[in-house]
Amino acid sequence: MMKLRHSPLSIAAGPIWLEAMQAHSPDAPGLILVAQTTVGHHRDSREAHFVQRLQKAGYATLLFDLLTRYEENRDPDTRYNAPLLGTRIGAVFEWLRHQPPLAELPVGLVASGTGSAAAVRAVAKEPEMVGALVCRGGRPSLAGIAPLRQVSCPTRVIAGEHDEALTALHQAYDLLECAKDWYSVPGTDDFFREPGALDDAADGAIDWFRRHLRARPAAATAAP
Repeated sequence: MMKLRHSPLSIAAGPIWLEAMQAHSPDAPGLILVAQTTVGHHRDSREAHFVQRLQKAGYATLLFDLLTRYEENRDPDTRYNAPLLGTRIGAVFEWLRHQPPLAELPVGLVASGTGSAAAVRAVAKEPEMVGALVCRGGRPSLAGIAPLRQVSCPTRVIAGEHDEALTALHQAYDLLECAKDWYSVPGTDDFFREPGALDDAADGAIDWFRRHLRARPAAATAAP
């Protein structure tokens, strides 16, 4: 495993700031953005474990919150506002454009929960920013029909075999017109809590990024 430098960050997104943890090495072949709909716990959570698996595969990572602490504690409806959360992923894209060490790397995006819908909306709006997308379960159907059809990057849906929302997940998957793949994790639900399930999901994400991440076009890395 390469030695990564970890840096806590705050990324501006309109009137609020998104907390994030960046892990980067000059030798990384790509950068994986991981959007989470919880707040903090960038080193000691299940999401952090998932990110560590990506790092062990050689990737630089940026784990970032889609909610503020106030929203998590006082405004829980925010986590279901896919258009708003999509603009926040867009704010991370904008931040990335101005980070020379990172901006030239091919970029992958992982999201779960309602973050999957936000990710779909973000990549539909700015297709040049992301080379491959992974929805780890979640609710991509909340993105809406048009954004799902507009996704152009290769997309893998990783689903727990016993996810209670499998029907909606299949409906969203069927609307995708890009190169796509369905990756099922047996014996688990959408939280991947059973032993080994989260690692299986991480392996599915790593495989997808190794197959599809390519160097980004020069136009995508140039600052406006």
